[in-house]
Amino acid sequence: MLERIRIVLIGTSHPGNIGGVARAMHNMGLADLALVAPRCEVVTADCVSRASGADALVHSARRTDSLDDAVSDCTLVVGASARSRTLPWPMVTPRALGERLPRELADPESRVALVFGREDSGLSNDELHRCHAHVHIPTNPDFCSLNLAAAVQVLAYECRLAWLATQEATDSSVYHQKAHSDDLAPATHNEIEGYFVHLERVLTRIGFHDPAVPRQLMARLRRFTLRARPERLELNILRGILTATERQATANDQHVPSKATRLPDETH
Repeated sequence: MLERIRIVLIGTSHPGNIGGVARAMHNMGLADLALVAPRCEVVTADCVSRASGADALVHSARRTDSLDDAVSDCTLVVGASARSRTLPWPMVTPRALGERLPRELADPESRVALVFGREDSGLSNDELHRCHAHVHIPTNPDFCSLNLAAAVQVLAYECRLAWLATQEATDSSVYHQKAHSDDLAPATHNEIEGYFVHLERVLTRIGFHDPAVPRQLMARLRRFTLRARPERLELNILRGILTATERQATANDQHVPSKATRLPDETH
């Protein structure tokens, strides 16, 4: 289970923090690290020193230019957020997240990504909109600033507690109830993002959505869809509806007579 939990760091600006994160991960048995557009040289003496023997995780970390690439194969993406947002999103505590992991990772093809933002500004709204849920560490409100490695340590600890609970359970079958069929497996991040692109195109095509005046329509539809956690088959049904809608809109355009050729009784 722990092998299928990925820690994703976006825009990290200090190599020492990357080393500290690697150490926190290795302490708790996590090994999948992804670095998205780091703003510093990654493998430095400070990084290796802070890693304290876990620098192999840094050397093997996948590096990408975008969050989408870093989580493309993940079925659950959770963003760490310390700020309240104008558009509420599903929010969980670290403990609740840990308790949810055995169910999320029951299917051996499932992957979970825990996403952490920049040291100075955290995750952008666009990045948070790409997450199924947000996790908030309930710190002292009078001093809520957490070091990046410390934040990763808290969530990694909850991941390990959840894993230990599955090892101690007398009946592990409760954690393997998810269907293994490809159709019934949760849709991946890439598949869901493809659906959102298709959805926005069709809504714009039929005049329901105006990209110039979006009024948070796509953000609200994202929140609704991600909360529902669609299976692959369900997502294919939705995309089939969109394709049929596009086809019908095109057919209607082709059969509408121009004003110059309309007969007088067609106006009634």
